Amino acid sequence: MSHATSRRGLLFGGAAVGATALLAACTSNEPAEAKEEKTDAAPAAEESGKHVTIGFAGPQADHGWLNAINVQADERAKKYSDITFEKTEGSNDTATQIGQIDTLINKKVDVLVILPADGKALTQAGLKAMRAGIPVVNLDRIFDTPQAYRCWVGGDNYGMGLNAGHWIGEQLKDKKNAKVIELAGTDSLELTRQRTKGFDDALKNYPNIRKVARQAAEFTVESGQAKMAQLLQAQKSFDACWNHDDDQGVGALQAIEQAGRDGFILVGGAGARSAMDHIKADDGVLKATVLYPPTMAASAIDLARALGQGKGISGLSETEIPTQLSLYSAVVDKDNIDQYLSSGFK
Repeated sequence: MSHATSRRGLLFGGAAVGATALLAACTSNEPAEAKEEKTDAAPAAEESGKHVTIGFAGPQADHGWLNAINVQADERAKKYSDITFEKTEGSNDTATQIGQIDTLINKKVDVLVILPADGKALTQAGLKAMRAGIPVVNLDRIFDTPQAYRCWVGGDNYGMGLNAGHWIGEQLKDKKNAKVIELAGTDSLELTRQRTKGFDDALKNYPNIRKVARQAAEFTVESGQAKMAQLLQAQKSFDACWNHDDDQGVGALQAIEQAGRDGFILVGGAGARSAMDHIKADDGVLKATVLYPPTMAASAIDLARALGQGKGISGLSETEIPTQLSLYSAVVDKDNIDQYLSSGFK
C-alpha cells in the first residue's frame, strides 16, 4: 500500500488524548466554550441528537491491544443515549468477518466501523457497504482504496518506527559501531512493513549505528519468546532492540531472562500497562515503549456518530468530518512515564 504519507497528514500530539477530546466536540450541541471546560471526552446523555445505529465489526480479543480496542468502542458507545450499538462477536478470520459485515449491511445500520483482520482482504466488504449507502469508518488496518471508506482513523505505523529509531539513536549516538536488532510483528501485514521502514529511515540519521538482525514474530507471547531466543542466540552482543509489540514483548522478556542477558536497551511498542510498569520500576532492559493508542476505537465511534448525524468537528472541520485522522506515536520513557501510565492497557 502507498497510504503511509496520507495517513500521517493529520497528527494529534500526546497520544490519543488530543484526538478523543477534539472529536468529542463533533457531536456536541453545546457552544465550543462550554465544551472546553468538560473533563470527560464524550458528551453527556442529555446532549443527544439524531438517533444513529452503528455497526461494529472488530477483532477477536485474543491480544491485549485488540481487546483494548473492543473495550474502548464499547465504553464510548455507552456514553451516548442516541446510539444503538450493533457489535459482532469479533474475528481475526477474514471469511468470518466478511460474513459479519454482510449481516450488518443487511440490518441497514446507519454507519459501519470496521477494524479488518486484513485491510487488503476486507476491501471488497468496505466497498459493498459504501455502495449500499452505509458510510464506513475504517479503523486502523487500512483498506486498499479510499473508495472503501468515508473516514480512516488509526495509528501512525511509519511514525511509530520512526520515533522508536530516533529514541534509540539518541541513546546510542555517542557509541562507536553500535548494533541494533529488531523484533518485528507479522510481515504479511502492511503495518509491520511500515513500522520497519520508519525504524530504518530513522537509523539513517545515525551513521554509527547498524541494524544487524531482524526477526518477524506474530504478535503473541509465544512467538515473541521464540523469535527473541533466536535473536539472542545469533547475536552475542548488541546495544538495543526495538520490539514492535508489547504483547510479544512479554515473551521477549522471558527469553532475555532465561538467557541471562542484559547490557542493552529494549524498546517496546503499543503502550501496554505491563511494559509501562517495567519502565516505571526501571527494573530491567525495557526502557521505553512507543504508543499505538487503542483509544482510536473511541474516536471511531465519535466519528461514526457524527457521520450519522450529519455533523462535523468543531474547530477543525465544521460541516463534514475529515477523511483521515492519524494519532501520534509518543515515546514513553522514565522521563514522562507518569504522564502516560494511566493510559496503559492490560
